[in-house]
Amino acid sequence: MMQPTVDPAAALAELGRVRLDEISLDDMLLRIAELASRSVPGTREVSVILVRRQAGWTAAFTGNLARELDERQYEQHRGPCLDASASGDTISVPDMAAEQRWPAWAARARAAGVGSSLSIGLPIQGSVVSALNVYGDSAHAFNPSSIASAEGFAAYAAVALANAHLYDNAATLAEQMQEAMRNRAVIEQAKGIIMGDRRCSPEEAFALLSKISQDTNRKVREVAEALVAQAVRRTRV
Repeated sequence: MMQPTVDPAAALAELGRVRLDEISLDDMLLRIAELASRSVPGTREVSVILVRRQAGWTAAFTGNLARELDERQYEQHRGPCLDASASGDTISVPDMAAEQRWPAWAARARAAGVGSSLSIGLPIQGSVVSALNVYGDSAHAFNPSSIASAEGFAAYAAVALANAHLYDNAATLAEQMQEAMRNRAVIEQAKGIIMGDRRCSPEEAFALLSKISQDTNRKVREVAEALVAQAVRRTRV
């Protein structure tokens, strides 16, 4: 059995020290995969998959073999990591040679030198679910102690991943709101310029901006920016 290079408690502590404002969601996923690989006894490679609306993809992996075995499951629309992500349970494949639930996938894994695997569901907020997948070289690579270690790490990782997902969504929303405010500001400036030039109402000014937008196949914001820039140039002449 391959021995861990990081004590499980140390792996949890390292994960707990990650600051969400200093790391992207993709980096958090990779950190989880790497720490699991280094702390769960018997591990050869690790992946973390995400599933949204029944479409799965491997978001982080420690080796190409893990990614390839995940992708085989996406192609077949079935397999332990997909089932674990959907149920949130731990699914063990102790011996690929004896696996009857997913025989075609197990045969491919065995041919690639993987003898056993663990898939542990990682619930995330919203419409996204996930799973931590641990692949071992030999059959029965994960004894009860290894499985308990993997489940303990996964429980902690699920919280860290959910928090990172929420933080990422909040940061994206904040950026979108800031962009919307900037767009609104420049549009209001352009409306003010039109109202001053044409002595018209705010509604008429916006209608003119919209017509120019449609006629020139540009966004209203782009038309407004051009108008404001033109007005600034006029004032400097």
